[in-house]
Amino acid sequence: MQDSTPSVVGIDVGGTKTQLRALAGGGTVADRVRSSTGWRPHDPGAAADWLAALILDSLPADVRPAAVAVGGHACETPRQCERIRAALQERLGVPALVVGDAELLVPAAGLEKGVGLVAGTGSVAVGRLPDGGPVQVGGWGAVLGDEGGAAGLVREAARAVWAAHDRGEKPDALAAGLVESFGVAEVPALGAALEAARDVSAEWGRHSPVVFSAAEAGSPLARDVIADGGRALAALVVRLAARGVAVDDVVVAGGTVLAQPALYEAFTRALAEALPGARPQPLRVPPVEGAVALARSLP
Repeated sequence: MQDSTPSVVGIDVGGTKTQLRALAGGGTVADRVRSSTGWRPHDPGAAADWLAALILDSLPADVRPAAVAVGGHACETPRQCERIRAALQERLGVPALVVGDAELLVPAAGLEKGVGLVAGTGSVAVGRLPDGGPVQVGGWGAVLGDEGGAAGLVREAARAVWAAHDRGEKPDALAAGLVESFGVAEVPALGAALEAARDVSAEWGRHSPVVFSAAEAGSPLARDVIADGGRALAALVVRLAARGVAVDDVVVAGGTVLAQPALYEAFTRALAEALPGARPQPLRVPPVEGAVALARSLP
């Protein structure tokens, strides 16, 4: 019986979908996308079991993992990631690395250092100190933060139309769009609609296209919300710079910022004003490429 072929395995566990890619002998031996249902990053044992089962199910019978790197959604602290890594390495018996999913962006772009900035449903920025220590800013969820992400934009849009209502202004395109999207009769009813959400980030975030449509229709309120969102994203990079992170290169990903040119442009304008030397670039390859690169670097 022949020995199985060793492979490097990279896994990007996102909020809704997970991608695994495995390379062996210079070629791809597995490339699978599946739902992230069942991913429990706050339970290290359960998370490691989920990852190990995914690897076993995805690799061909004659291929075995030799090194595994994972970027995990909601893996928010070094301690949390390390506990998952230790449990996964114990189960697989091979070198393993677990980081937050935003940390995949810089290696996916082929860079050794820089900032990874994600603005999808939520928003977060990550980087590393000169000694290699990870730093994360943002990512506090739609209730407290996530400015510039889809859910945060909807929250701020609702606040803007409430303030306009309190000033006695007639509803503009943003107010009309939110009222229609949330299925309520008038602006004051938006509060109860937002508070009724069970999954706040997802349920708020799905209304974000309204903000951009209203801006295109000429709503000054919507344009201000987008401009503020761009400034908030740039502020995440500024915070990293203040803590000693190299911010020369900023790799940007996320379904909101990359799908909405108005937000990306607002971000790059604000970043140029705050940090003229920073070079933003949208990520053009799947983040799982970063996980593969990290797996290759493991001893």
